[in-house]
Amino acid sequence: MNKKKIFNDPVYGFISIHSDLIFDIIQHRYFQRLRRIKQLGLTDFVYPGALHTRFHHALGAMHLMSITLSNLRGKGHEISEKEYEAALIAILLHDVGHGPFSHTLEFSLLKDIHHEDISLKVFHRLNAHFNHALDLAIQIFTGTYERKFFHQLVSSQLDVDRIDYLKRDSFFTGVQEGTIGADRIIKMLDLKNDEIVVEEKAIYSVENFLSARRIMYWQVYLHKTSVSAEKMLIETINRARKLTQQGVPVTATPAFSFFLERDINKADFIDDPDIIEIFTQLDDSDIWGSMKFWVNHKDQVLSTLSTMLLHRNLFQIKISSENIFNEMKQKARNMVQDKFGFNAKEAKYFVGLGKITNEAYIRQGKSINILTKKGEIVDVASATDLPNIKAISKVVKKHYLCWPKQLRITDTF
Repeated sequence: MNKKKIFNDPVYGFISIHSDLIFDIIQHRYFQRLRRIKQLGLTDFVYPGALHTRFHHALGAMHLMSITLSNLRGKGHEISEKEYEAALIAILLHDVGHGPFSHTLEFSLLKDIHHEDISLKVFHRLNAHFNHALDLAIQIFTGTYERKFFHQLVSSQLDVDRIDYLKRDSFFTGVQEGTIGADRIIKMLDLKNDEIVVEEKAIYSVENFLSARRIMYWQVYLHKTSVSAEKMLIETINRARKLTQQGVPVTATPAFSFFLERDINKADFIDDPDIIEIFTQLDDSDIWGSMKFWVNHKDQVLSTLSTMLLHRNLFQIKISSENIFNEMKQKARNMVQDKFGFNAKEAKYFVGLGKITNEAYIRQGKSINILTKKGEIVDVASATDLPNIKAISKVVKKHYLCWPKQLRITDTF
């Protein structure tokens, strides 16, 4: 069988497959599942073009990794064929542990378990399937390989993962402010003391990268309508789980039912190998398909939430830099009881309180290092007098309250 296939990617053009092993990994059902998980969850409720998948992103990140490693080789750095292939596999599989709707339900189906933990579990299962051909890729993914720069390319403040998703998400949402100079950044990467550095002449490209990331968070990833829709989805799943565990029949796909029936924590996840196998059967269609049944469920909370989501009748949302919503929350719940006839416990599902955080650049432990013309290494925030980067280094937190728009709550409340 000819395994030297190519993918026609709308962002980069043709993407080639480096080896037979990588072709076989892409063909595996664990990876093919990513075709059915959207990269941006419910963001298409805001930007209709945001329908690209984790499958797209993984291939794009692999493509950028290939270009990056080839450029480093061109600068005289020794990278063996084994290391080259392993790095491609590490970035290809970095998101293989994502569940339905990506980050939205990350802690709804499995308690306190990050998608990176799940990815590593899937990594090990694939490694066993391919007779330990992924040993080095796992070391790169986990940061245990002796040449640390490989892991930095997979996970850092300036990795190929972020470079691809910013470029790809900007492309599919149409948010031009998120456009970055990916080619220039990659060409300006170098190695110093076994760490990734950026040549000083690319400092403005790095500044643009960080600015674009900050803009994409506020304008896309943390868009208020997306936050509202995601909160509704989480509450819908919480209600379905509550009913299921109380013995009330809730129709769902077999894999989805498994997680609705159980509160699975990290210890369960580690000890039971069946959990990861069932998890890899889940994708976005499990949630949407099940929700179509819930529209007609006898429980009015589950039925109402499902109907609202399917019809895009989303919660109204108010965002503030100050934590001003605690008193308003209870008033909103009281209004939900009066409007819909729910009791106090049921009304909680219709009033969401939370906070969102924008961390465009966090220096601690994962700084972006600039290689100056004098051969010195400095953090990007210290390498320039541009105030923009210093401002981006600050963590911005905002608070929100959302409720059914039928309540028509005013700002005076």
